[in-house]
Amino acid sequence: MTEPTTPPVRLQTPIDGIAERWVDQLVDLDPTTATWIGREGRTGEYGDYSPAGHERHVEAVRRVLAELDAAKPVDDVDRVTQDDLGAELRLDLEYAEQRLQLRDLNVIASPIQAIREVYDLMPTETEGDWADVASRLGRVDQALGQLVETLRQGIAEGVVPARRQVEAVAEQCARIGSPDGFFAELASSARLADGTAPSAGLASDLARGASSAGEGYLAARRFLLDELLPAAAVEDGVGRDAYALHSRRFLGATVDLDETYEWGLAELARMTSEQEAVAREIEPGADVARAIAVLDADPARQLEGTEALQQWMQRVSDRAVAELAGTHFDVPDPVRRLECRIAPTKDGGIYYTSPSDDFSRPGRMWWSVPEGVTRFGTWRETTTVFHEGVPGHHLQLGQAVYNSAQLNTWRRQLAGTSGHAEGWALYAERLMDELGWLSDPGDRLGMLDGQRMRAARVVLDVGVHLGKTFPGSTEPWSHETALAFLRANVAMDDEFVRFEVDRYLGWPGQAPSYKVGQRIWEDLRAERARREGADFDLRAFHREALQLGGVGLDTLRRALLS
Repeated sequence: MTEPTTPPVRLQTPIDGIAERWVDQLVDLDPTTATWIGREGRTGEYGDYSPAGHERHVEAVRRVLAELDAAKPVDDVDRVTQDDLGAELRLDLEYAEQRLQLRDLNVIASPIQAIREVYDLMPTETEGDWADVASRLGRVDQALGQLVETLRQGIAEGVVPARRQVEAVAEQCARIGSPDGFFAELASSARLADGTAPSAGLASDLARGASSAGEGYLAARRFLLDELLPAAAVEDGVGRDAYALHSRRFLGATVDLDETYEWGLAELARMTSEQEAVAREIEPGADVARAIAVLDADPARQLEGTEALQQWMQRVSDRAVAELAGTHFDVPDPVRRLECRIAPTKDGGIYYTSPSDDFSRPGRMWWSVPEGVTRFGTWRETTTVFHEGVPGHHLQLGQAVYNSAQLNTWRRQLAGTSGHAEGWALYAERLMDELGWLSDPGDRLGMLDGQRMRAARVVLDVGVHLGKTFPGSTEPWSHETALAFLRANVAMDDEFVRFEVDRYLGWPGQAPSYKVGQRIWEDLRAERARREGADFDLRAFHREALQLGGVGLDTLRRALLS
């Protein structure tokens, strides 16, 4: 197959203009959005986390939705934009109607974390960059105070997070805000691009801002423990109505939750059976636990230290890019650069951040290594590099950024759902197995370990939040049964297991979006292959799907199958 030609630059349509103005509005309402997408803006500021700030956002949503609904699409690109942006804006209004912003507190993805995480992507090469950092540090206390105002309104209205989330986030605030925590380390380690320290005046501003930011987190912790915790909900589950809304938001699709629960149980059994078969390849007669022990005892599959981990990630990523580009995937030149980094935090997560619009900031895979962890098993993590890099998130999100000739900024940088992105990344892991990249039994066991975990959390997440009966029991799901269930289905340290369960309980609907999204991606590919028969071209299918940018999965289905 010949290389595809670069599409002609598409003239901006009225619907593109609406989407572009919406991005501008979002950047104005929340200046951290500019940092996340790598554009100029008020990058030394935060948005307004207070109830008044939320109301301004809702009013802006109503205005742009009315404008979008009145617009007439001129082509298929417009139709996808109108379809997907309209769906997202309507979900925003549904969230507002249920007042869910009043209980927006969890251990992984709520304003408490976002206020800190933005620093991971702020430029730090020049004095001007560090001046922005100092300016934003000086506003952390205000941002947290506005968030507290919103959570206080939740207390007054009886819309509150669960106690378990409040307690865990209070611990996070204590770590972040401690005198030797994140902000203090950020200020003390400040260096310009040439390795020199900032000027004395700027260093003083950074130290003062870091101290203020740390005190802001400690003040937020006091509020959480003294005011929010006594009012917090005892039950972890959010109930069917709220869960259905969360599920639609994370998938960009409506699924039958009860059928999904039963499918999750069947998928978990299938993954377990596959794992057991591979375990016997690693050692005849071995069960999964024994196979893992064999792999963990193999020095050739172990890395010592974060520097070795970073270098190994980069090597695996670079090889995948070099060998997949031009064969099974189209990988534009700017997307062939992926930086693998050790994250500045120590929370245990692995994640990807998109390139800036001009690719001056490349796509990056981050590994947040917990304190004290120094040994890493490559057999577990080869598939992780494919998930975060190529052909996973980096190819998917980098391709969207690259497609500026066809897609407006919203489609390239802000659109999409967890089900679309994470579903693609799991699809990519399975595809790499199909293509022979996981032929080593250890690497394949690692992939199946992750797939089994994702299937298990479909069952756990839906089960807890919908109050279903625990499998094999007459009792409903609980925190204790959730822990036992996950321990039985993952090969992870107990600290990770506990964090994962807290994550599922506090972020309803997100964890299942990985496996459910993968299911939808695989169904779409199978349906296209069925329709096209001998003419089906896998590389062309991938190209067409990824050139859409981020979309909800219902939008994706309509775009690919209608």
